[in-house]
Amino acid sequence: MNHIKRYIYLIHRWTGILMCLLMALWLVSGIVMLFIGHPKLTPWERLAALAPLPASGCCIEPAQALAQSRAAAEVKGLTLTSIRGRPHYVIQEGNGSLAAVDALSGARAAVVDRQAALDAAHAFRPGASATYAGQVDQDRWTHSRRLNAHRPLHVVELDDAAATRVYVSSATGEVVLDAAASERNWNMVGAWLHWLNMLRDQPGDEVRTWTLIILSGLGVFSAASGMANGLWRWRFAGRYKNGSRSPYRESYMRWHHLLGLGFGLILFTWIFSGLMSLNPGGIFDAKGQGGGHGAAHGSSPTQLRLALSPGAALDLLKAENFYAKELEWRVLDGEAFILARNAANDTRLVVASHEGFSVLLRWPEERLLRAAATLRPYPIAALETLTQYDSYYYARNAASMYGNYERRLPVLRIVYGDADRTWVHLDVRTGLVEQSTVQSQRARRWLFNLLHSWDLPPLLASGWLREAVLVALSIGGLLLSVTAAVIGLRRIQHWTGAHQKRYSSPAR
Repeated sequence: MNHIKRYIYLIHRWTGILMCLLMALWLVSGIVMLFIGHPKLTPWERLAALAPLPASGCCIEPAQALAQSRAAAEVKGLTLTSIRGRPHYVIQEGNGSLAAVDALSGARAAVVDRQAALDAAHAFRPGASATYAGQVDQDRWTHSRRLNAHRPLHVVELDDAAATRVYVSSATGEVVLDAAASERNWNMVGAWLHWLNMLRDQPGDEVRTWTLIILSGLGVFSAASGMANGLWRWRFAGRYKNGSRSPYRESYMRWHHLLGLGFGLILFTWIFSGLMSLNPGGIFDAKGQGGGHGAAHGSSPTQLRLALSPGAALDLLKAENFYAKELEWRVLDGEAFILARNAANDTRLVVASHEGFSVLLRWPEERLLRAAATLRPYPIAALETLTQYDSYYYARNAASMYGNYERRLPVLRIVYGDADRTWVHLDVRTGLVEQSTVQSQRARRWLFNLLHSWDLPPLLASGWLREAVLVALSIGGLLLSVTAAVIGLRRIQHWTGAHQKRYSSPAR
């Protein structure tokens, strides 16, 4: 037993020396990330910046826009939006690439150049002067995979109060990301540092991922072995000769022991949950065909569309006091419809009816149930309409890495009887899949999200109290890491000094 204790003690010593500074950096950056998230353009920010779609004279028919696609038969999506203050159709083609078509002239949009990027920035932030800063495939703020179809990106610096930097798609000319100077500066010691993005070359970089996995694994061993050593050396009954329950006389060693007993477990859970966020070895991947958001919402817009012109749809919506910023042509359960979004990302449905066409706030329940039956090729095991958030479906604040997901309510939760036990959350207002998870991903929700972020709905609802507790625990963990760094530095100095003395002696 003494040999085992000795080995665990040595593991803690050397993994602690290797990891103490990195753990301190993770804790400091984690505190920053509680309040300032990685730059992102949320749907409501993007829509609020768009020019309204003109009801009069808008626009060419969708078929004319689709004719400009290089692979019209394989089109996956069609959206009418505003680009540089002018209505455009954005076409998602079969290979995932994007194309823009002028909705007034019917011409395929020209290559997005310097001037087009500047015009897009001016339309995004009217009144601010803009300076073109070049083109990047990606930089420290644009690693997200969702930007792949827009690369390379034009970079424009705005002279507004926030010193905002915007990134403009070279495929469509849309602004796809904004990053204020304060966000960028804080994120240098926040998300960018926390995720070691200085090692990242491309979205999903394997080198960075495995570096983080190895470092997190060492951190887990260091924290676990430290807790074991701390408990073994603490006298629960009686005291040492120094009058303390801790054997250490030196202040840094004693404080490290006490802080380890107080904060070692929380440090272990944060490092372990950080490791789980990296999905090591693909342990949370779907084993069958579950997961993902599915594509069972219907046919391509080239095959099935609502027989209503964009102008007529906009007039219909305006009569209901709904002023659309975007229109999307979609299909649910074999029925074509138009999904409209306003500046706040509120939605309405334009559907065919006995009277011709009508505007709906949400889908009828029976229509959603029929769609659920065809959404995935598996039997439905359970159905539930959620009107409140629960442990698996909930919203996060804007600073969170999930802050751009709105997570609407009510939502229909469908449990399928497949091997992966797939859950699909279907938005009753849009008919779109808001979230789709398999059993292993729901396990990750507990092993990563809960342990790392304390994101149960009651805790999230507590607001500042949750944040205050997390900051206090982070400071405790930081002090633990600092004392470890001091002890480690002294250990290295002792070891190097003894090594130099040994090899500089006259006998040597």
